[in-house]
Amino acid sequence: MKKKNYLMISLVMLTFFVISFMTNIIGPLIPDMIKGFKLSLTLVALLPFAFFIAYGLVSLPTGILVEKYNEKIIMVAAFTFSLLGSVLLTLFPNYFSAIISLFLIGSGMAMLQVVINPLLRVSGGEEHYAFNSVLAQLIFGSASFMSPLVYSYMALQLVADKDNNPFVSGIFSIVPAELPWISIYFLFAILSVLMIGIVLLFKFPKIELKGDEKSGDLSAHLRLLKRPVVIAYFLGVFCYVGTEQGIANWVSQFLFTYHGYDPQTEGARIIAYFWGLMTAGGVIGLLLLKVLDSRVLLVSFTLLAIISLSAGLFSTGSIALIAFPLVGFFASVMYPVIFSLALNSLKDQHGVFSGILVTGVAGGAVIPLIVGWIGDHWELQSGMLFLYVTLTYILSIGFWANPLVKNKTIQQSRKLKINQ
Repeated sequence: MKKKNYLMISLVMLTFFVISFMTNIIGPLIPDMIKGFKLSLTLVALLPFAFFIAYGLVSLPTGILVEKYNEKIIMVAAFTFSLLGSVLLTLFPNYFSAIISLFLIGSGMAMLQVVINPLLRVSGGEEHYAFNSVLAQLIFGSASFMSPLVYSYMALQLVADKDNNPFVSGIFSIVPAELPWISIYFLFAILSVLMIGIVLLFKFPKIELKGDEKSGDLSAHLRLLKRPVVIAYFLGVFCYVGTEQGIANWVSQFLFTYHGYDPQTEGARIIAYFWGLMTAGGVIGLLLLKVLDSRVLLVSFTLLAIISLSAGLFSTGSIALIAFPLVGFFASVMYPVIFSLALNSLKDQHGVFSGILVTGVAGGAVIPLIVGWIGDHWELQSGMLFLYVTLTYILSIGFWANPLVKNKTIQQSRKLKINQ
């Protein structure tokens, strides 16, 4: 049994935090981007599209590269991409540079996602991997919760303090006065530089990828893509991430458009609660998986998510402030359940299958774009109705999924002991 490398575990956890912090800021910024760059809903939707399409394009090549090069090199390259993207938008705050910037940052985040899970397994020890993975998700969720609140602070409080604080006034000498939200990307640039420095200080352990962590070559992916079950679960991940981002990206603008809530205060706060409740729901979901079949849990939580979404879209403003975060709570079990059902539906080639499933994150690019396009033609509320399509598909998985291995519940364990 290898000794745990606590410093490396800390680096991985910090990386999880940074990924989430930089990824989930886009939603709160949507109203400011619309106003600052004078965009239609479709054009503003191309910004998160640029970010999340990077996951679909970069994840597989990174999986191949990480088998050839040192993880340290990949991480430094990833944070360099995020640095370049952040500096680009800070120095040239316009719509075109924002698209390139978000693609670069998204590419960096995708590269990090590929590297850090095997790194966590090796540095923390395989026997602690499950616990460390849950801890990483909690840290990921906490950063998602904090990110909109930091944006709200920087967009409001820092503007008020810029004449009294030399450091803050220095930031706003770079950032246009009419676009104070750009300051968050100045923060991302500093964060990227710090992470590059921290990564360079570390001595990385030698990582031998397990069979289920190897990405495989292109031919292996093409063979799997011919199997209907692979496509079906890929669409499940695609629909889940599309639903998650469809709400996170549009809820602030929805609350502003239909209920008049300020995006920099109430809008940011509701998105923070959305991510916070998703984290809490994930913990409760882990406990429920000990007593319920994962398919039953998926159906139950998806139905409740649909009810909550309906309340948010069609009720009063005060109810919407509660309903939209609740969608996050009920959506919390979807990704891990879909992913586990998928992997448990194949006997082998789990590494290749995982790579295909991860590219489903591109749903976070496509679905919000569809919502925006519909919103431009028939109002945003009509656009967000498209999320019923994605949620219905996720709901269907609970009925047609037929895994080779089912999740072990307490009741099953008791029956096993009695039979023995």
